[in-house]
Amino acid sequence: MMIALIAGLKYLHLAAMLCWCAALIALPLLLSLYGSTWRHNDGGEERQARYAEFRLITHYGYVAFATPAAVIAIAAGTGLIFAAQVFDLWFAAKLALVAGMTLVHAWIGHVILISAENRSTGRMPSPLIALALAVPLMMGVLWLVLAKPDLAWLTDWMPGFMLAPRGQA
Repeated sequence: MMIALIAGLKYLHLAAMLCWCAALIALPLLLSLYGSTWRHNDGGEERQARYAEFRLITHYGYVAFATPAAVIAIAAGTGLIFAAQVFDLWFAAKLALVAGMTLVHAWIGHVILISAENRSTGRMPSPLIALALAVPLMMGVLWLVLAKPDLAWLTDWMPGFMLAPRGQA
């Protein structure tokens, strides 16, 4: 029973992570490439139609695809922590990288919001910054999960209170 639960959680976690990572790559590219086309087109109705399409794609891509995928990936991953009892140091490093992916995810949402608010000026931060941050974070997570490196050498420079359970020094 427990093996089937772990296998199901792994499948759900992996599928959601793939969708989330795809969105973290696609949304900045959409914001960068597609977002520039409606800014530089001078046609009135055509420009409005392009802008409406741009807003729908980015908004629903973020709200209806990327965010649910992130929530499912994190929830399934949290379930896996306890079901598989994974409490190694490489896993803590993975969680730190996933936290970074979450920050990039939130920043992409911010850029999508800015793209709607600053439509007339066309000023928004480069969404490619998110891509430059997300890809190394994703690669780091992938490496940690596949290699499961022994990171015990990191504990050599940590203070003792960080290595003992609270109240049991």
